[in-house]
Amino acid sequence: MVIHSLLDIGLLILVAKLAEGILRRVGLGSIVAYTLAGALLGPVLGIVEPTSDIQIFLSVGVFLFFFLIGLDEIDLPGFVATIRGRFFVAAALSVLISILASLLVTSDLFGLDFALGLDFGKALALAGILSLSSLGVVAKVLADQDLLKEQTGLRLFTAVIIAEVIALLLVGVTLGEHDHELSVRGVLLLLGQIAGFVAAVWLLSARVLPGVIDFLQRLLHASELSFGLLIGGLFLVVVGAEEIGLHGSLGALLFGASLSGLPHRMRQDIMPGMRSMAEGLFVPLFFASAGLYLNASFTALPLDTIAALILIPLLGKIAGAFVGTYAARLDTPFVLATGLMAKGVAEIALLLVMLETGVIGQDVFSLLVFVMFGYILLTPPAIGLAIRRSGASESSARSSTVPPSFARHALEGVRVSSLLDRTRSYPGPELSVRSFMADWQVPNHQDYVVLDDGAPAGVVSLSRLRFLRKSAWPETPLGEVLRGNVPSAHPDELIDDVMQRMAAHSLTVIPVLERDSGQFLGTVASPDVLDMVALMKEVQDEVQQREAKRV
Repeated sequence: MVIHSLLDIGLLILVAKLAEGILRRVGLGSIVAYTLAGALLGPVLGIVEPTSDIQIFLSVGVFLFFFLIGLDEIDLPGFVATIRGRFFVAAALSVLISILASLLVTSDLFGLDFALGLDFGKALALAGILSLSSLGVVAKVLADQDLLKEQTGLRLFTAVIIAEVIALLLVGVTLGEHDHELSVRGVLLLLGQIAGFVAAVWLLSARVLPGVIDFLQRLLHASELSFGLLIGGLFLVVVGAEEIGLHGSLGALLFGASLSGLPHRMRQDIMPGMRSMAEGLFVPLFFASAGLYLNASFTALPLDTIAALILIPLLGKIAGAFVGTYAARLDTPFVLATGLMAKGVAEIALLLVMLETGVIGQDVFSLLVFVMFGYILLTPPAIGLAIRRSGASESSARSSTVPPSFARHALEGVRVSSLLDRTRSYPGPELSVRSFMADWQVPNHQDYVVLDDGAPAGVVSLSRLRFLRKSAWPETPLGEVLRGNVPSAHPDELIDDVMQRMAAHSLTVIPVLERDSGQFLGTVASPDVLDMVALMKEVQDEVQQREAKRV
């Protein structure tokens, strides 16, 4: 029995990876290839069938997959930094309208019965899956078409981060098994447990674990110690999530998101092994296993159910995207709305979880997986076309907040010294607020470093000054309203590490100090990052033009 299971697993992995190489030549993504490989070996040829042994690997695969989604796609500091901005309004409205539309199909809340037979919690989870947006798809489109280094790319990147985090948290909460009574007390108790779990995971993962890993590596010098600590920590977090009624995939997602702020050096030590294990073994097997359940059983569903599951979530997604972007009065609403339509592989993974837990049947699962294939294939070219046809002005509506993950994608390998501004003047703590507001403001800058005898005294924020009565401006020095004990950066650090630090402290500027002497050298601000992105784009375009002329 064990040998037979190993044969099945080996065939799934081999065929999945071969299919990836073959289908990539015709423009199909790896996840589509993996799933089709499973469908070929399972329902088509009948060689492999789902077994309990495969399910163990499947469980590990889903947790590792969501861990990597959290690590690569979920930018919680960027999400928090944009909560009060127009992008948050647009994304939140988009998700809300899309979920309400999807609930028309997944629940009988509005009197429409499509015979899915789901209680409200599971119906809400399925509606959340149908309302997801994929940052992975958007980031890949922007990178492939060299659109990541444009202002429109930043706006789209930011909006999709927010939409994806909101929908994933909703799905993770509603997909779990909850023993609490359906009352105000029960709901509050559940929310308290969830909040406590999220806070504990974030504190341990983002604040404690990196220091522990670094200390143990220097102390013990054990081979692949950090890799083992992360894998063990991942499974412990998954168990903790299941114990309080959350699905383990949300625990894995939060664990990955918490570790997304690891220093670049530590990520380079840990991630190659983690990614090789995931992409070479567990992720192909996971999605190939999904293909084992893929068949034409959905054709037996009533035609109105099939049409509703395809069209109503689609129309709700379109309506939500456009209403959200127009209501928030964002530039390039068509581009942002198209980007919010993007769907990726997390939806298929979550649908498989719902199938394995008996929430949906094989017929609904197969139909929705085929629908997701359509999104995966059609939304990337649609996003690229929308951006190219938008004619967006790069000077309009510049964002003052840059998500750390955007800097990691757009400025990979760039160090602080490349962005360091050594020429700017800085106010002193004795300067009055009125004089500062009259003479020191710079377009697109929200935070300003204040120097006292050549050393950083703190940062003054425009948002904080606006709470001060104007009548008090002439008599109030900046020293009384600035934020002290702000973090600093060194010129040899990578910019994505520094952006992570800025986001964690809700800052858009950071002082740069000489590593050895502590001497103040200048500052790096979010607009400087955007200027560097634009400059790299201009240089790249010029190089391409010269190469084209040479040819």
